[in-house]
Amino acid sequence: MVTIRGKVWSAVVAASLMGMSVPFWAGCAMGLAQSTEPATPQTKQTKKPPSKSETPSGGAGKSSGSKPKGSSGKSKAGSSSKAKGKKGSTTRKSHVVSRKPTAQTIHLTSAFKASEQLRPMAQQLAATRSVAAYNGVEAYARQHPGEGAAAAYLALGHAQLLDHRYDDAVRSYRQANASGTALDDYADYLGAQAAVQAGHGADAYGLLDRFEERHPESIFDASAPVLLANAYLQQNDPQGALKVLVPLADSAQASHVDFRYALARAYQTSGDTTHAAVIYKSIYVGFPLSIEAAQARAQLQAMNTPPSAAERKIHGDQLFNAKRYAEAGEEYHAIEHDGSGLNSADHDALLIYAAACDMRLKKISRREVEKLPDTRDDSAALKLYLLAELSRTENDQAAHDALISQMVRDFPTSRWLEEALYSGGNMYLLKHDPQQATYHYALLVKLFPKSVYGPSAHWRAAWMNYRQHNYAEAARLMEEQIQMFGGGIEIPGALYWRGRIYEDEEKDFGQAANYYRAVTASYVNSYYAGLARQRLNVLKTQAASVAPAAALSAVHVPVVPDLTGELPENEPHLIKARLLANAALNEYIGPEIQASSTSSEWGALAQAEIYSSYGETTRAIQSMKHSGIFFFSLPLDQVPTIYWKLLFPQPYWVDLTAYSQRNGLDPFLVASLIRQESEFNAGVVSHANAWGLMQLLPSVGKSAAKKQGIKHFDANMLLNPATNLQLGTLNLREVMDRFGGQAEYALAAYNAGDVPVRQWMAIGDYKDIAEFVESIPYTETREYVQAILRNREIYRALYAAR
Repeated sequence: MVTIRGKVWSAVVAASLMGMSVPFWAGCAMGLAQSTEPATPQTKQTKKPPSKSETPSGGAGKSSGSKPKGSSGKSKAGSSSKAKGKKGSTTRKSHVVSRKPTAQTIHLTSAFKASEQLRPMAQQLAATRSVAAYNGVEAYARQHPGEGAAAAYLALGHAQLLDHRYDDAVRSYRQANASGTALDDYADYLGAQAAVQAGHGADAYGLLDRFEERHPESIFDASAPVLLANAYLQQNDPQGALKVLVPLADSAQASHVDFRYALARAYQTSGDTTHAAVIYKSIYVGFPLSIEAAQARAQLQAMNTPPSAAERKIHGDQLFNAKRYAEAGEEYHAIEHDGSGLNSADHDALLIYAAACDMRLKKISRREVEKLPDTRDDSAALKLYLLAELSRTENDQAAHDALISQMVRDFPTSRWLEEALYSGGNMYLLKHDPQQATYHYALLVKLFPKSVYGPSAHWRAAWMNYRQHNYAEAARLMEEQIQMFGGGIEIPGALYWRGRIYEDEEKDFGQAANYYRAVTASYVNSYYAGLARQRLNVLKTQAASVAPAAALSAVHVPVVPDLTGELPENEPHLIKARLLANAALNEYIGPEIQASSTSSEWGALAQAEIYSSYGETTRAIQSMKHSGIFFFSLPLDQVPTIYWKLLFPQPYWVDLTAYSQRNGLDPFLVASLIRQESEFNAGVVSHANAWGLMQLLPSVGKSAAKKQGIKHFDANMLLNPATNLQLGTLNLREVMDRFGGQAEYALAAYNAGDVPVRQWMAIGDYKDIAEFVESIPYTETREYVQAILRNREIYRALYAAR
């Protein structure tokens, strides 16, 4: 790293900003390898929304969704929530010290209670911004003076900002400030934001002056100076902006792109274009995905100090890495056409990089790739990679393999060989050619041991050896996986299947039990832990005690985080977060909670309960998934039960159980499927036109409705939770029946369609159903099946005793 004017930059960026010579092709892009998903989607019984990143092996990831319609929710947001552990369980004691009420918390609590009835109206306004919704909130503001009115005016201002009604928003925030003080930092900051947007920057000065002093611990303290600087700039006062920003040049906020852009604009407007150009270029190169990057480029052009070809190439590469191929391609083409400072080799390489973008956009033919220039640098490897990908698409395995061999011979260290090997392995995996798949994956790991694809490729090579009954090599690779790639998502599977080799092939029942216990200890609620417990139950007394194998020393039991099931009721940030929900300022709820120094112990619970209290089941699930808590590696009794119940809720339970039982289905399996498909969002329609809780295609819903005697079927009926459950459980029953009642086959078909599942079954030679699941070549489908089976067991553990 290099420091320039007190700031730290990467070597490549720093060199370009200081005018030093930079290798033109430094920082080439990665991430082109084709996945193991089918090139052409198969016909599915239903289609799920974009895949959730909550993996079967552990951890909770990001997901998407929106407000559910008709979700149930009983608890009040303002009430204390205490964990109720199941009988015999032990939950960790809370470390949160409950504060005594202060004048601030008493006032905030009073404001919350004064605006409780506003929440449904404010949430409707935020969601629809209809005339009726505006009228309802305006009427509430008139009828509830004080803090109730303040919250209502905040809701109005927020909606007006979204509708670009900036002058109206300014008035609403001014009225919020005049009516109450509980959320005065929001009224000041958002009011200033509206004033700047309305072109009245001078009106923001008073709202933002001494903001941190007037609003200590506000979530806007760090960003208020930037907004104030922008207000000065709007009023053509760059010195005022510099006076605000320059003293903060060494603060954490100075590393943010909005701060940098405002500072650059201040320098530029004051006439100091030298400093402005340096900062603009740092934004263009260092923050290529930001809105400010395009703005910085425009300002550089206006100052006649455009970025160099090297800087533009770095910018294009980062767009490429972010899979923004159209923009990256435009950048590569533009550099090539401008031609400033480029030699013929640079021109040729740019054409090839632009072609790589066109490949990802499916806008290029073999003929066009073959006509690309022949080069002698790494772009030559890229051209071979593109040809190999075309051969894969054309199902020309001989040509594909010949191109891979040429790359191994001529470009053994090229990143494009790395991409080609992973893509080739995936191709042969889908073609059910384990020998060739193993070759490609193993060679990738050998040539590129630090590859981002390394853990996945290594595991797939191990599994291919297992499937070919090369158990000794599979065992070696599984042990290597555990030791080389600790913490990876493949580790639970490696532990379980190495245990199976010990049990089934080596008859070392004691060591098998050691491996199974390692899975259950470190990944206690994972799909593989469930399988391991089944094997331990089978082994029972057969497993003599033996010393754990050396590989197991790399496996560690996770540390249980300090989580409390009781919320600190006199925590100001918590009360403000609840008050924000009343005003439908939903995007600020999480940041407000996180502003508390103790939120790591209760923040996830607080945010989920705020959503759940209004029946927003989907948002509650998502907030738990986003919390960073690795739930599936933690014992149920070591996390307060309320967390689990928010993560695995029971909305629509009466109808769900009734229709499940009518169709002979396990309600917990149905709940797990719905959680995976829609996160209980009854109103969701996916990009694939799948509707409602169980994500039914209208054609599937129509067929099921006819069988149920429902006349005049319309797809909108699928957004009714009861109807969706009635038709969805019937459909799931039919899928189960087509596959002999075997849940694993049926779930795979629900996700991928009947045809591919029949093909996978026909391969045969599976020892058991777990081996079939592990062998599903579509990553999404395999993880989908594993996640639902895992979640079914958690639902059972939480609710089966009822």
